Amino acid sequence: MVRAPLWIYHRNLGFLLGKRFLYLAHQGRLSGLRRETVLEVVKLDHEAGEVIVFSGWGNRADWVKNLRAGRALELRIGHLRLLEPEHRFLPDEERRAVLVEYKEAHPLAWRTLARLMGLPKDPKNDDIGDLRAVAFRPSGWDQSH
Repeated sequence: MVRAPLWIYHRNLGFLLGKRFLYLAHQGRLSGLRRETVLEVVKLDHEAGEVIVFSGWGNRADWVKNLRAGRALELRIGHLRLLEPEHRFLPDEERRAVLVEYKEAHPLAWRTLARLMGLPKDPKNDDIGDLRAVAFRPSGWDQSH
């Protein structure tokens, strides 16, 4: 069941998941091999040209470790496919602001995720712990577009 979203993307049906999820292929930090995961989109920022995802497992997630050591190979969201997208890890204040915005936009989902994953009930005032956020954008993106 956990691998079902990958099955969908492998059959070029990722558009069925809309823009709530993205497929990320990245290079393994030790093996150098292609690794894949599907992540929930927390914010799609058209103005900045970025899509933001979080790791509920913080720095312990393999995909986070791999991005820190290397690069993203491919990203798919909806009908869009980016090869070798740029990525950046969000600083603390920006992470907090994105979490607050997500909680306000999706209160029911937030309550469920907070309970299941141990997220703070109030990201505006509570400790946000080891949550890591990564923003992806097309290589060479110019924000003046």
